[in-house]
Amino acid sequence: MKLVIISHTEHYKLPNGTIVGWGPTINELNHLSEKFQEITHIAMLKEETAPPSALPYNASNIKFIPLPPLGGNTFSSKLKTIFTAPKIILIVKKELQSADVFQLRTPTGIGVFLIPYLTLFSKKKGWYKYAGNWNQKNPPLGYRLQRWMLKKQKRSVTINGKWENQPKQCITFENPCLTVEEYNLGKTIISEKKYQAPFSFCFVGRLEKPKGVERIIEAFSNLTPEEKKNIAQIDFVGDGTETEYFKKLASKSGVLMNFHGFLPRNKVFELYKKSHLFLLPSTASEGFPKVIAEAMNFGCIPIVSNVSSIGQYINDENGYIVSPTTSGKLNSILSEISKVEEVILKQKAAKGRNVSQYFTFENYNHRILKEIISKTK
Repeated sequence: MKLVIISHTEHYKLPNGTIVGWGPTINELNHLSEKFQEITHIAMLKEETAPPSALPYNASNIKFIPLPPLGGNTFSSKLKTIFTAPKIILIVKKELQSADVFQLRTPTGIGVFLIPYLTLFSKKKGWYKYAGNWNQKNPPLGYRLQRWMLKKQKRSVTINGKWENQPKQCITFENPCLTVEEYNLGKTIISEKKYQAPFSFCFVGRLEKPKGVERIIEAFSNLTPEEKKNIAQIDFVGDGTETEYFKKLASKSGVLMNFHGFLPRNKVFELYKKSHLFLLPSTASEGFPKVIAEAMNFGCIPIVSNVSSIGQYINDENGYIVSPTTSGKLNSILSEISKVEEVILKQKAAKGRNVSQYFTFENYNHRILKEIISKTK
């Protein structure tokens, strides 16, 4: 069976000619390739230096078809998308001719015209993946339009979380991020980890205010001198336009804060193994960030906001919910943690790892074949 995937995933060409792309998506396709004769990935190719988090395809049956880089919030970028639409449709049409099934990953700029094209002009079997916040109250116009079109679909749509009045074709689906071996290793890591002060914390994601980076620094800065003694360090993995501002703010916090920039997957996992708690007090539009499942698998107790479907997986038994999502509330949680018995923290960590079992590639591939491919229209 031949699968065509259409996405906005950013790809880059290394000096030796190797194509690499955004790590989590490439990893997902590498594992999914075991279930298909061929996978064709139609996605963006950028003329920039690849970040360390980018990965190559390691399966010989995956073919990459480049699209011109599109996207952005400026008028000119949106105009470019409109004028490039016919070219993208022609590329998609050509690749679909030899395919058995397709997947369109949304929301994305090209989704605005590809969803109606595939709906009205393609009889090919397929499904849509909506990776954003399905229950977002005031999404951007393009996201809102795509969500509306997907609600009217006959084809299956995989979404994050379970929601009231969820259309029957919209199927709750966890995004994979762990091998079975990594999941099993998590049990050993948690059994050996000591949940005692001083505690180590980590954050993985875009370094920006909506993701909660500023809230994190402010919350730690406002701990008392005695409470700060219970903090070993906070590690930030990622980058963004506000990074220098956050570094300057962190230098005045009285707590050791390390900024690593982007890291490859294996080094991020090593950081999870050493950390006790994971921070993501985000107000950004999230689906369910894979980093939460990854961190929990290796014994990082999540301290997260209740955005989108996050609260459907994280609760008082396996983590901490920052509600309201303020630095003050986060500060009170940090103060509380130093008073919690180690046995309680260890129980939270173990229950968190139980959630991670739903995010294995094995579970994802099984569900794709059984619940999506066998029922696609």
